[in-house]
Amino acid sequence: MAIRRTTAALAAAGLVVALTASAMAAPSAYAGARTGIQSVTAITKVYTFGQKVAAVAIEYRDPVDPRTLDRDTFTVSDSIYNFRFNPPEDLPKRADRTVTRIYTNDEPTIIPDGRSHRGRYVIVELDPGDPGGNTVIRSTCTTRCYEKINPNLPTEVVQNEDVYASGGPGRGRVLGAGGPARYPLTTEPVNLLADEFRHETYDHPGMTVPYAYHLPTRYNPNRAYPLVVVLPGWGSGYDGENVGVQVAVDVTATAWLQPTWTGGRENVIVLSPQTQRVGTEAESAALVALLDAFTKRYHVDRKRVYVSTYSWGSTLAYDAMANHPGLFSGALINAGFRISPDQAARIARAETPFWITHGTSDPILPVTFGRDTAQSLRAAYVAAGVDPARLDELIRYTEFPDEAFAEPDYHAVVGPTYEDPSILRWLLTR
Repeated sequence: MAIRRTTAALAAAGLVVALTASAMAAPSAYAGARTGIQSVTAITKVYTFGQKVAAVAIEYRDPVDPRTLDRDTFTVSDSIYNFRFNPPEDLPKRADRTVTRIYTNDEPTIIPDGRSHRGRYVIVELDPGDPGGNTVIRSTCTTRCYEKINPNLPTEVVQNEDVYASGGPGRGRVLGAGGPARYPLTTEPVNLLADEFRHETYDHPGMTVPYAYHLPTRYNPNRAYPLVVVLPGWGSGYDGENVGVQVAVDVTATAWLQPTWTGGRENVIVLSPQTQRVGTEAESAALVALLDAFTKRYHVDRKRVYVSTYSWGSTLAYDAMANHPGLFSGALINAGFRISPDQAARIARAETPFWITHGTSDPILPVTFGRDTAQSLRAAYVAAGVDPARLDELIRYTEFPDEAFAEPDYHAVVGPTYEDPSILRWLLTR
């Protein structure tokens, strides 16, 4: 079989952020210190427009008294850089994050209800609306820009007030004194949900395709699951060191695992390959071959294989579906390229349902691309004998105005699209 696992080094270059030796070197003030901060860990989460530092976990030698903590106990600062708007030169620009909750835990992870558990870790949750904390960066380039996860997250912590020990011998003693010292991250981040994706490669003639996939937590090989194939944009193409960025760059992969996004609790399998940027025809052929191998390896409901694309990913979907009508049970095309009349005519043979979304002010792919694609598909379906009364169900088109975008990147229509669970639910019910 052509599917194989990546090496540990390749995986480390991807979603699990690997800190460099210099970043991992903790200052002498707290490396192995008997008192004070022992470690600082970033906890990240993928929000609508990408992965951000959602919290930091600050470790002490002994359990911490949560009653002495408040939102002023720590200051967390981070880069304000956002790859969608800022040049890489803005990475050093910093701002303090807004602390929303603070509590203790026995491991470096978020507690959903925010109630303290006995533990050595102080969890400082941060406002996702802050400009700072984005983990995805873009390479310095002129035309062939790539996105990747920052291997040296710049998050820093200042302990403003004394932190005290909780019950038992030594209760009330100072575990760490407040002061102006700045503490960088010392351990690899905990990437909520994103860490659950597996990273492998698929060997196709003349090409090796890195891909990420997620199986249900209690995957049962005797049960058939729907499969959502997520085809990301051009910027998430593989550059040799950015494995897994397509899971972090926006919510298009992780959303399918969360009822708040899908509007339902059905377990699905998610598959998201990275492009090699070698051309649509070759890459769509590799996609079809990968899909065939993957569905033989895992128990997928062949009648419920869906595709969701963003930007350049639409070109792969069009080509694959034109060459293999009925390949997908439904398609969600976000900020896509314009489909050709020939592709539309061949796809129409299978009467595949489409939902096309586009931003009215898209600065990269004009909104006419979305409008024309919807019109071409409608015309092709009628020419193929589809009853015009069925067109509104088979071919849907939604255009989002500027005010629908939480961030002013009007090409990233996956934002308002995915924030509407009825759209995702529609796809899963085709």
